[in-house]
Amino acid sequence: MSADGPDLVVAGAGGGLIGALRAAQSGLDVLVVEASEHFTRGNNTSMCTAMIPGVGSRFQKELGIEDSADLFAADVERKTKGTGDQRLARTLAEVSGEMVEWMADEVGLEISLMTDMHYPGHSVDRCHTIPERHGNALIDHLARTARSHPKIDFLVPARLTDVELDADGAVCAVIVTDPSGASERIETPAVLLATNGFGADHEMVAEHMPEIASATYHGSETSRGDGLRIGTRLGAASAYLDAYQGHGALAAKSATLLGWATIMHGAIMLDTTGRRFAKETSGYSEFGPYLAARPGATGWVVFDRRVHDLCQPFTDFRQTVESGAEVWADDAAALAEVTGLPVDAVVAELEESALAARGHVEDRFGREYEAPLEPPYAAVRVVPALFHTQGGLVVDEKARVVDADDRPIPGLYASGGAAAGVSGHGAGGYLAGNGLMPAFGLAYLAATVVANG
Repeated sequence: MSADGPDLVVAGAGGGLIGALRAAQSGLDVLVVEASEHFTRGNNTSMCTAMIPGVGSRFQKELGIEDSADLFAADVERKTKGTGDQRLARTLAEVSGEMVEWMADEVGLEISLMTDMHYPGHSVDRCHTIPERHGNALIDHLARTARSHPKIDFLVPARLTDVELDADGAVCAVIVTDPSGASERIETPAVLLATNGFGADHEMVAEHMPEIASATYHGSETSRGDGLRIGTRLGAASAYLDAYQGHGALAAKSATLLGWATIMHGAIMLDTTGRRFAKETSGYSEFGPYLAARPGATGWVVFDRRVHDLCQPFTDFRQTVESGAEVWADDAAALAEVTGLPVDAVVAELEESALAARGHVEDRFGREYEAPLEPPYAAVRVVPALFHTQGGLVVDEKARVVDADDRPIPGLYASGGAAAGVSGHGAGGYLAGNGLMPAFGLAYLAATVVANG
């Protein structure tokens, strides 16, 4: 680190590590400030399923998959019902393919394109992942690589509590506070706010997204809106504060993610009346508030041996099974008994969904099925969850934080949940990867812009 301070301060060691690595590989001195000493097991990146959309990557091209920024932007437009940020969607799409290739070639991650399960809302397969399909392995690799880089220093545990601007309105320093309350001023010309959103601040969640406020929060306890507060104090614009990623399949027994691959491979969801209540394949995020509104705010995901076996590549699914959350029954009536659901309703729903899956009747919610469920049946009780917020500071095509007149605040950048994302309003606009794509993509962009002066 130079005597004049780092070239870039990154606040947050989740997706922010992408920015730190990109900047350091470009020759910049970087300081990473992270609030939790256990960040490799406690931040949102570590809890994710490691799905990174990459548009036009060589991994797609090798499989003959044609993708484009226009197609991704159209997917965002459709999923968000026209409310998503098209400028940011195109910006992320245009850099994402290059970024996942860089992650493979320069960061050393074992990247591949996931084609065995198709996430709702994406027109083509574009979610790239690692063999473990889990954030623990992803963050472990990024942290090891960053810690070993001679141009990157870490300050952990410490919280970035303020950013100072000079007389010209440009970033000139940060204030960093340790757990004892002692503060230090560090001079720097550039700051990347990668502190995630405000999911751990219950009052802010209740204010901006009351429909999910009573659900389980399944994210980092350090996601308290630090980036949003700092940027707002500096005159930054904010948007989409009601946007979030919900989930309808957090296993109640183990607080692990059952995963939506179960649904996409043919599982159905029943509420406590034993009935289906929505089109399951519409998306896992919107099923968070859907399930929260059902009796008892809980339900059961029902699947079979075929679905069980197909979900084995997912670490979260295996952990859920290993926890004992999965129950089995030889037929529908027995399933009703072990779940405590009304037998007539369970039998009727399994019969009707099987008929729809075989094409004998039209599904009353309009869903399509990969295959009908066959006995014996498995079930896992699930509860709704809030994973992370999707609103925050408005950024431009260079990841620069802007004010209400769309003017950049020189030297201030934001990524991930600290920035307003592309999910529109509420939970329904979330596409798989809408968390990691701006977390990694905006961090990558910010570091590139800082390195290029």
